[in-house]
Amino acid sequence: MAVKLGINYELFNIDKKDTIIFLHGWGSNKEVMKVFVNHFNEYKLLFIDMPGFGKSETNEIWTTQKYADKLDEFLNKLNIDKFCIIGHSFGGKVATLLNPKYLILLSSAGIIQEKSFKTKLKIKLFKLLKPLGGAKIRKLFVSDDAKEMSENMYQTFKNVVDEDFQDKFSQFQGKALVFGGDRDTAVTLKSNKTISDLLKSKIIMLSGDHYFFLPQQNLKIISTQIKKLLKG
Repeated sequence: MAVKLGINYELFNIDKKDTIIFLHGWGSNKEVMKVFVNHFNEYKLLFIDMPGFGKSETNEIWTTQKYADKLDEFLNKLNIDKFCIIGHSFGGKVATLLNPKYLILLSSAGIIQEKSFKTKLKIKLFKLLKPLGGAKIRKLFVSDDAKEMSENMYQTFKNVVDEDFQDKFSQFQGKALVFGGDRDTAVTLKSNKTISDLLKSKIIMLSGDHYFFLPQQNLKIISTQIKKLLKG
């Protein structure tokens, strides 16, 4: 475990040539992605805590592009090529911007989904009441996860939460593979299908929710399919 440019990371199989980079989703950290650590022994593996998550602390306000620029600088410092990046949820958007040779998306964010009536109502009420209480009012309306965010990370969240990445996906020139969970309410089958169409990639839907890749049976399928792509 080490810190470079304010980024906490871990490297495995350092004697191997090609590197697989793992990027976690919003509110998560590299520990979640380490379920893959024993499934790619023939590759160097890099697990990263993105700024503001895990042990990579920050007081800055970020955009998705700023995350990609920071990680690009970080990878250059480590002299690591962008051979393959596996990104979950928000990490999928950052991975796409990094433009690796092989892009693996696990329930990637980036497709704007229609908000429920309840959510739209909460947003309208929040905007009306915000001048009265600022951060105190915010805590009454946001999700439990958002309540625990620092102010800078909440502002970051607002920057990245509703980005339309359709152009970014369609512009990607490498090889890609899309995975999703059939019970995922955060990234639906429709969103995964849209992303796979834009990337002109294969899509594989597995049983599970937003963290469908954690069960061993799914992890094995995902790893096998990724290896096929990388060796194909």
